[in-house]
Amino acid sequence: MSANLSTTFDDKNSETSTLTSPTLVLNCGSSSIKYALISDDNSTRITGLAENLGLDTARIKHTTLNGDKLEISIPGGSHKLALQKILEILEQYHFIAVGHRVVHGGREYSQAVRVDQHALEEVKRLKILAPLHNPANALGIEAVQAIYPDIPQVVVFDTAFHQTMPPVAFRYALPKYLYEEHKIRRYGFHGTSHAYVSERASQVTEAKGPHGWITAHLGNGCSATAVYDGKSLDTSMGLTPLEGLMMGTRSGDVDPSLHMHLKRQLGISLEETDKMLNSESGLLGISGLSNDLRTIEQAASEGHKDAQLAIEMFCYRAGKYLASLSCALPEFTGIVFTGGIGENSVTTRASILAVMRHFGIKMDAEKNAGLYGGQEGSFQAEGSSVELWVIPTDEEYRIAQETRQALNLV
Repeated sequence: MSANLSTTFDDKNSETSTLTSPTLVLNCGSSSIKYALISDDNSTRITGLAENLGLDTARIKHTTLNGDKLEISIPGGSHKLALQKILEILEQYHFIAVGHRVVHGGREYSQAVRVDQHALEEVKRLKILAPLHNPANALGIEAVQAIYPDIPQVVVFDTAFHQTMPPVAFRYALPKYLYEEHKIRRYGFHGTSHAYVSERASQVTEAKGPHGWITAHLGNGCSATAVYDGKSLDTSMGLTPLEGLMMGTRSGDVDPSLHMHLKRQLGISLEETDKMLNSESGLLGISGLSNDLRTIEQAASEGHKDAQLAIEMFCYRAGKYLASLSCALPEFTGIVFTGGIGENSVTTRASILAVMRHFGIKMDAEKNAGLYGGQEGSFQAEGSSVELWVIPTDEEYRIAQETRQALNLV
């Protein structure tokens, strides 16, 4: 099938010429691989997703430069096989570098770095903090090395953007040796998204800088960050992505003694509680229906009480967190919504802002209603204390940008 696919692409040589000095971005998850081939000026890209890896339904969904959608079935396909197929599809476009999204970089990495043996070993070692993601990230690096040993690779860490947080924000109130000897601290995640949308907000605002933004990345995974003058000063996620906001299947903040309470009272093991908090809680746990807000909103509109509560809790806890993060900012310019929910759910944005009723925020309901499906824009009303923005995130572009910077290609 790959031969036929290559033939299809070879018939489109005019497309190939528009993809100048492209960078390949790989985002290897626990059961999927998201990829994008992006031209050096970000004007054109090829995208795709390998999903359901390891299952009979494993497949690659590929979108060409002109928007054609193709699908390759790879029943039982592993990460390694999927990566081989992806690289085979993209080989003719002669990418000059590969940037990998890596979830956890620990406290050593505050920026993207070129892959060497030490960096690869650190990605593998940090699986203790990101067991579902870092091993897959390492596999992606090694797969590219095996096929294209001479193409430079860069690792772009989710945690790196948050390395500018001060100790008052990143330290836990725990014995000092746990931090100094075992690196137990708050790291934060979704760094490439928060970096991209805060930078974009500073480009499009008319407010004089330096700017202070609260960026709200709301999707199946949710986090919020206080960004001032381009630097993260505090964020909602912690040692792992579980801390902070209520999410699709993650609980967000709970009493730290919950694990021991459930073990003593119900005989639930620490591992079972960890799985429950990460995979069975959040919107799914409260609604009992789904982790997809669209499904929950539909049920809520039909009178489903648990669905209504799930939405109310999600918005209340998000608003409470955004309010608290304002304490980190020397100046509060505005709030930026992004992610699948943040970019598309008009009612959720309005409900979150209603929680922050003491801040003097004024929303233009008509402008808010028009911002969904990839639209960028502001929606504050006249006299609002802060600006309000919806900015679609583009983590792939940010990763490509940081990859080229790390290799001095810009």
